[in-house]
Amino acid sequence: MAAATQSSTRKSASKAAKPATTSRGPDGVALLKADHRAVEKLFGQFEKARDTDRKKALADKICLELRIHMQIEEEIFYPTSREFLKDEDIVDEAVVEHAAAKDLMDEIEGMEPTDDLYEAKMTVLQEQIEHHVEEEEKEYFPKVKKTDMDIKAIGAQLKARKEELTTQMDAMVQGKAVQ
Repeated sequence: MAAATQSSTRKSASKAAKPATTSRGPDGVALLKADHRAVEKLFGQFEKARDTDRKKALADKICLELRIHMQIEEEIFYPTSREFLKDEDIVDEAVVEHAAAKDLMDEIEGMEPTDDLYEAKMTVLQEQIEHHVEEEEKEYFPKVKKTDMDIKAIGAQLKARKEELTTQMDAMVQGKAVQ
């Protein structure tokens, strides 16, 4: 019985010695991964779409979802994780990959599905995003999870900011539709 109590005490002490993730909220990495899955699904729908109106609607939705996702990463996740990671390059690469994708999205948003290179640009955007997602999920996120960064606190911030941006973007889209 004494050995069981000692073992239990040691476990409690080792838990107390670790920086505890006391925050409540969604797992920030899980939220970002959910965004990745949602955009992958939209790209799949785009590939299957034949109607130009449907393609345009899906491309616009993809770009909107990516812009919101990138903004919350750049405003919250990247700067916070930079403080905990010993690998600045991984954060810098993610920022550069975002910039390249944004440039391509700007071009796509100014085009129509019937324009030359529209399909090619959407394909390249998809490939860029797939590459970026793979690096985040296989390298960046696992490194972050090994740090003392409070993933739950970040998750709460990401969720709140995403909701705010989604509301703003929806209002902007509605405003354009009314005009």
